[in-house]
Amino acid sequence: MNLILKVKRVVADAKLPTQGRVGDAAYDLYAAETVELQPGERCQVGAGIAVEIPEEYAMFIWDRSSVSHLHGLKTLGGVIDAIYRGEVKVGLVNVGEEPYTIEKGHRIAQFVLQQVAMMQVEEVETLSETVRGEKGFGSTGK
Repeated sequence: MNLILKVKRVVADAKLPTQGRVGDAAYDLYAAETVELQPGERCQVGAGIAVEIPEEYAMFIWDRSSVSHLHGLKTLGGVIDAIYRGEVKVGLVNVGEEPYTIEKGHRIAQFVLQQVAMMQVEEVETLSETVRGEKGFGSTGK
């Protein structure tokens, strides 16, 4: 089944999302503005678009490996709900040691549309037993 993601430009010359290659899981988001990020600094970079996400889906924004690994920019937050109609913005932090300039039109993040389960939350007194139980971080060894 092919989903349709309706996209509206909120900045006249904003770039629409693209796939790097046919078959890639994620679509690239482009900066609609130029921003310089100092080491340790956080910002929101507008993508210049608004989207209409299909019901029971959400947009999950992730790092682009080249921007993250080569330049130390990491995404923050990154869940866009289907009922949101404002401009898509990418939260970024520079965890590198050098300032980095995000140029307008550069690919800054990628996103995946994923179906999400709609559920009710039910409080209970006990949970079912499993092999792992309450064993947490590091419980399976190195």
